[in-house]
Amino acid sequence: MSGSSRLLDTQGLNKGVAPEFTVSPEMLDHVSLSGDRGGMVLGMGMGGEPLIVSALRPAPTRIVLVGGMYLALQTALRAMAVGAWVVIATGRPTKWQVLAKAAGTGPDGRPVPLVQIRRLSPVELPRPTEDSPLLVVHDGGPTPQELFPPRTPWQTTIYVLPYLHPQAGATANAADLVLMQRLPAGQAQLAQRIWRLPAHLINQLTSLQDDQVVALGANLWRPLRLFTTQREQQILGPIRRGD
Repeated sequence: MSGSSRLLDTQGLNKGVAPEFTVSPEMLDHVSLSGDRGGMVLGMGMGGEPLIVSALRPAPTRIVLVGGMYLALQTALRAMAVGAWVVIATGRPTKWQVLAKAAGTGPDGRPVPLVQIRRLSPVELPRPTEDSPLLVVHDGGPTPQELFPPRTPWQTTIYVLPYLHPQAGATANAADLVLMQRLPAGQAQLAQRIWRLPAHLINQLTSLQDDQVVALGANLWRPLRLFTTQREQQILGPIRRGD
């Protein structure tokens, strides 16, 4: 697993792997305040401190999400709020239409192309830049193919895994950051084998509340609690573990 402790930080300690971005006031109304210098506030530490993930940065980045659709939708929504183009490759497009609706429409009444929802097949991607970073969401089940590997700075690929599968080990090990919601006992044991976790951490993975997530990376194990704003609840509904 790549070094990822710098991807996650507490408010005020992250000193700049991502720049400031601009976004419309309407989009900011949809989500909570972004983190320092473009980082996204992912959740709160168990002591109540904000935790920031620098998901959009000048390096190819891989993030694996293990859990339900809410976590994936909220992560993508907050990336939009800090100026990212979002391309979603999925076999269940209706689940993601809420993001396209949240992006709004332009003066001509057409959907803003900030969000593109596509099939699970290779496609030419927008060229990411510092001013227009790119978030690719690969929602292709528990054993994703490498359709959109991050190869350039300012591209982040998120792999949405509904559950851990033994054949997902290579994808999981290549991630810079892994976010896991509660796992059944068998999957927690698989996580232990994939990431060589100490045995006592299995109990933490199996006992997480619906609004809790573990952030895992090189030299990183950080439980956190998701939070949502009133506007996010209107778009995504309440925080939940399932789809």
